[in-house]
Amino acid sequence: MSRLSVHMLHEPEAGEWTYLREQLAPNVAITAGLELPDPADYHVLVAGRPSRAHLTASSNLRALVIPWAGLPNTTRELLLEFPHLAVHNLHHNAVPVAEMVVALLLAAAKFIVPMDRALRAHDWTARYQRQQVLLLQGKTALILGYGAIGRHVAGICRALGMQVLALRRRVPPTRDALADEIHPPGALPDLLPRAQALLICLPHTPETDGLIGAAELDLLPPDAVLVNVGRGPIVDQEALYQALAQGRLLAAGLDVWYNYPADEASRSHTPPADYAFHELDNVVMSPHRAGGSQETGRRRMEQLAALLNAAARGEAMPNPVDLAAGY
Repeated sequence: MSRLSVHMLHEPEAGEWTYLREQLAPNVAITAGLELPDPADYHVLVAGRPSRAHLTASSNLRALVIPWAGLPNTTRELLLEFPHLAVHNLHHNAVPVAEMVVALLLAAAKFIVPMDRALRAHDWTARYQRQQVLLLQGKTALILGYGAIGRHVAGICRALGMQVLALRRRVPPTRDALADEIHPPGALPDLLPRAQALLICLPHTPETDGLIGAAELDLLPPDAVLVNVGRGPIVDQEALYQALAQGRLLAAGLDVWYNYPADEASRSHTPPADYAFHELDNVVMSPHRAGGSQETGRRRMEQLAALLNAAARGEAMPNPVDLAAGY
């Protein structure tokens, strides 16, 4: 077997680093660190945001592995100048992100947060008022982005007794076991009026930027719940805030946002949006943590090892990224 040389720009934590090396085939040689090996002869670079120097240092480089799902815009723009490089990513976080989708859906539909807050203040008033709570059984979920995350979400929604509609750029030729219907992006206006749950699992690309605006939100039923674990700018923030504040949208669960801390010092005081979502009782807020779990690090190493071992065997690596599409 020929030797496969791999370099990771960011070394994992000690336990994960040991675990990764234990999973790799004997003919995979791996190094890690911001300082490139000398000589820089790696065939595969593992990095989410490489510089031009990282891509040109090794004349052997033939593939870039992004160690998460998605493709940063700056990385995409740089890679367009390197058409000979194959690009792949990892889907190790599909299950925890899908679980967060459903957690946010249930918390928003059942108004868990304001009820919890009230009862902590010993206020039982909500128990004796007319309930806004949305029953999910028998309702329709529309999943935007039917990849690894979306398919897992579909399975959970089906278990809740929901009908599942999905939007996908490439509609498969055969019937799917989890989604009742799969449609191309152009069908979105026709699907929105049917959806009591709009679940956004899309990557952020030029095509998905601002995909859900005021017109799209107005097409949803008035008792609809929106969940976004894709990227904030997929949904117009002003339109979303106004729909929630005015009661035209029942509730929302949001794990992705519009403003992020610029540095470590600003992590404790950066508002996530330009509008006061934090003042709305019908919003569940999460600080972009859907992919995290106690097992995330090991799952990332397992998937990375499987990808690199496939390359070492001369097989096609899984999870190719389409630079033109942006994911």
